[in-house]
Amino acid sequence: MSGTKGTIAILTGGGDVPGLNPAIRAVTIRATREGYRVLGIRRGWRGLVDFVPDEQADNSSCVVELTEQLVNRVGRTGGTFLHTSRTRASHLPKAFVPEHLREKYTDEINDITPEILKNLEFLGVDTLIPIGGDDTLSYGHRLHTEGVKVVAIPKTMDNDVGGTEYCIGFSTCVTRTIELTHRLRTSTGSHERIAVVEVFGRYAGFTALLPTMAGAADRCVIPEVPVDPEHLTELLVKDRRRNPSHYSVVLVSEGAKFTHSDDMIFENDEADQFGHRKLGGVGDQVAEYIKQHSPTFNDGKRVNIVNQRLGYLVRSGDPDALDSLAPMAFGNLALDLVLQGKSGMLVAVRDGVYSSIELDAVMEKKVVDASAFYDAARLRPEYDTFPGRPLLIATGLGMT
Repeated sequence: MSGTKGTIAILTGGGDVPGLNPAIRAVTIRATREGYRVLGIRRGWRGLVDFVPDEQADNSSCVVELTEQLVNRVGRTGGTFLHTSRTRASHLPKAFVPEHLREKYTDEINDITPEILKNLEFLGVDTLIPIGGDDTLSYGHRLHTEGVKVVAIPKTMDNDVGGTEYCIGFSTCVTRTIELTHRLRTSTGSHERIAVVEVFGRYAGFTALLPTMAGAADRCVIPEVPVDPEHLTELLVKDRRRNPSHYSVVLVSEGAKFTHSDDMIFENDEADQFGHRKLGGVGDQVAEYIKQHSPTFNDGKRVNIVNQRLGYLVRSGDPDALDSLAPMAFGNLALDLVLQGKSGMLVAVRDGVYSSIELDAVMEKKVVDASAFYDAARLRPEYDTFPGRPLLIATGLGMT
């Protein structure tokens, strides 16, 4: 655009987390002060799918020009004011093809990437900055291979994006999990029960492991290690007996599996455009099993259960301190790369410091190194020495 260094576009995709608005704010303020025009793409990749490349078209629902004044009002809040979606432009169902493209794309599943490229060119976008997890950033990688200049920012509560030790939203998720689990102790202890708390974590168990390390629970179940529910019941009944208030707590990752089955537990058969079915229900199954089998380890007496799925409570509200600071740093890192003329990059934390890595890293998922940080026999975090460990202990790279 005339009078500027160029145009930068930002979007947020996938699940919302606290810290997205501070990241948008950081990118926008730094970029505008450096002389760039900044566009916000609404609703993730959906904004570029629905965009009509016509000067006469009303694209206000797809794109908004960002200013320092606009982002300052929302930079301290949670969620994403640009909104988000789980749209996948390379695998777009026929029902989601916008009206102006329906004659051209008639398959049940369509790759409309050529239209995305046209829309980015029409908007004059020089660099695209997607903020998201592995799904959102995998399509960012696709655009990178198509010649688009992409600088990506990692975001996910699960902290499972490859190539980085930290993702926006993770700290707030851990903070909320600890806080809410501790709150459940009053009811659990009052009734002398066992609390089963289901937390996020499809493939990686960081969101169950770290709160348990911090003392939020007696045991944790993570996706990386299938659990024998009978063994878990025995341990929790023993924990309850040892506790002067006669209760115990277990955190269960939503992606956890049982030793007798390789299947995750899903709410229903409906899948999103990335092929993911909505997880949920493993906590219910664990809770019911413990309730029914607790008499075996409790002198024939049943132990009742507090069964709670934390769900969206851990991704709602304002960011904590780390998720206010890290997005600021990530946004500025992204602009550093833009100013250096680099693209196809992921901003990251590596070896405990802010850094960057080639975007190819997002194509591999990061999970807990269970051999180093999880005692499968005790269903508890494993830690014995701390020199050389990252600040968040089990999140370092090389632990995949």
